[in-house]
This record gives sequence, structure tokens and C-alpha cells, in this order.
Amino acid sequence: MTEDVRSAAAPTLEDVARAAGVSRATVSRVVNGVRNVDPAIQEAVRQAVAATGYTPNRAARSLVTRRADAIALVVSGAAADDAIEEPAPASAGRDAGGADEDDEETDGGSVSFTARVSADPFFGRVVTGVVNHLRPRGMYPMLMFAGTARARDEVVSYIRQGNTDGALVVSAHAEDPLPSLLTEAGLSAVLYGRPTRPVRISYVDLAQRDGARLAAERLLERGCRRIVTITGPLEAPVGQDRLTGFRETLARRGRPEVPAVEGRFSQESGEVAMARLLAEHPDLDGVFAANDLMAVGACHVLREHGRRVPEDVAVIGFDDNGVAAACRPPLTTVRQPVEEMAGAMVDLLLDRLARPTLPVTSVIYEPTLVVRDSA
Repeated sequence: MTEDVRSAAAPTLEDVARAAGVSRATVSRVVNGVRNVDPAIQEAVRQAVAATGYTPNRAARSLVTRRADAIALVVSGAAADDAIEEPAPASAGRDAGGADEDDEETDGGSVSFTARVSADPFFGRVVTGVVNHLRPRGMYPMLMFAGTARARDEVVSYIRQGNTDGALVVSAHAEDPLPSLLTEAGLSAVLYGRPTRPVRISYVDLAQRDGARLAAERLLERGCRRIVTITGPLEAPVGQDRLTGFRETLARRGRPEVPAVEGRFSQESGEVAMARLLAEHPDLDGVFAANDLMAVGACHVLREHGRRVPEDVAVIGFDDNGVAAACRPPLTTVRQPVEEMAGAMVDLLLDRLARPTLPVTSVIYEPTLVVRDSA
């Protein structure tokens, strides 16, 4: 009787195995994330887990697997020779709901690296994609920021100590040394975006130049003749690729000169860049902004100067974040499936954790043009 009560209160692997009609060993493989299990059997086990209410004993499992069952999601953005050291967090990381001391303002009141990241909806989509992909496996990410050399060292040390099994890295700087630091330390990691340094790391990316090509072709189809662009940060591979793809497409169509002003992927930088472009090229009639926030900023400035969008000036953004549909007029933009790409990062990392000898690989997604009212 006591044994039956205990079983009802705390279902075991055997209970799940009976409910699923498989062996205990098969249940263990599914629960522990072994990936070479038939999908139909995996689904049967997951349904049995839900039906029985089984909860894995993570402490016991960690002793067997020597895994933390936790993944670090690291947002890194500074160059190797950081000019300004932002305050490092008291702990190397925080979960997705926590705060970091890096949220303080630094450098005479400029917004910190962490605050800049938090304001960008792109990173929110990355977190959503990672969380949604890990949750069915009973795992959650440890969100960490690495905006300085000290913070990067803390991230590497934290992972080496076994607090997480590996890292998903989102980097915004071409010279960011973190991917190399992780691989040199023998740690498993996957990068969002192609690395510009020679480093053996798997990555997920978008065909960025093809996305910029879609934007250029759309502006040409609309009959725009005086086309300008607001670039992303040109120290970032994504900023370089989107500018190159846009200019190359226009050059092939006999438009070799494309005025450009560099932005910082923020709405404010889009406003500043648009004001400058209007002052220098008052007859412009087409704008490609390298992300949606800058495109929204461009639309605001155009309205302030009495320019109608799209009647006088067509505007196209990039990413298809939530601000694109909320913009007035709704923003035509190049979509990258960020949530799906973040999920692919998770799959690559879990594959490497299960089979450390796997060769590095890449997964490249294709962009699509989402046509709305701005162009």
C-alpha cells in the first residue's frame, strides 16, 4: 500500500515505460535527450510523461550524465580591445527574467551594452526561439551578457566550471573574440551569424546579401530612381553584408552610386541618418534601412519633413520584427525567421553535446520580402 502511494505521488521511469509500451531504457534515452530515437517513439514517451506526471530527478541525472542540463545564451558585442569597461555583473549570468548590473549607465551617461541589447526586439525574438525550443526538453537558457573583456572571461569561466553544458552566442561585432575563447577552451558553442575570424564553430545565419537584394529589387520595381540606404554598424558582418548585397544589386542595374549613412540598429540612429540623407539628397525617393527600428526612425523624420510614405518616398526595413507591422504606414521589410533560426542553434548545440566529434557545420536560411504599405 505504501509503495502504491509512493508510486502515485512520484511516477517513475517504469511507470512511463508501461504507459508508453516501451522499455525503461528507451524512456531514459528520450528523457535524457538522446536524439537517435524514432520520432514516433519519442512522441509516445512524451505523451506518457504527460499522462503520468513524471518529473526527472535532475540532480540524480546530472550525476549519471555529468551534464548540467542548462544552456548559456550569451549576447556579446564588444571588440577585443574594449575602450570602455562597463560594470561587470556580480554573477557571470542571469536567467531571462533577471537583471544585470550592466544595466547601469556608463561613459558619462551613455546607455550600457546590456540596455542597448534589451531595447532591440531582435534579441527578444532570439530568446523566445531558444526558450520555446528548449522547454519541451525540460531545459531553459541562462541569459548572459558579455560586453567587456572581463565579462567574456567570466562567461568562459562560468561554463568551464560546469554550470552550463555549452553556449549559444549572439555576437554583434566582427572582432568579437568570444567564439574563439570558447572553442579554445574546448567548450561546445554555436554562433548566430557567420564568424568573420577563422574559428571552428558551427553557426546559423541568413543569406543576408540575398535579403538586401530583395529590398533593392522592390524599390526598383516601384520606380524609385534616387535610392539611399541607412546601413547597420559596419564593424558587424551583418551590416557589411546587407550593404554589399544592396549596392551590388543596384550596380547591376546601372546604379553604382548609392548614398549611405551608417546607423547603429536603433530607432534614434535611423532618425539621425535619415535627417542627414535628406539634407544631402533632398530629391531621394527610396530608402532601405538595414533593420526595422532604423526604418521606423526614417519614417518619422520623413513625416516631419512633409514627405509622404510611400507616395513621395518608399521605405523598406529588415528583420520583420513587431515594430514593422505597428509602424504607420505598416513597413515593407525583409523577414528573417529569427525564432526558427534560434531553434536551429539549439539543435546544433545539443547534437554536439551528444556527439562531440561531429564536424562543425552551418545552417543558412533564406530571406523573404514581406510587402506592406511603406513600399
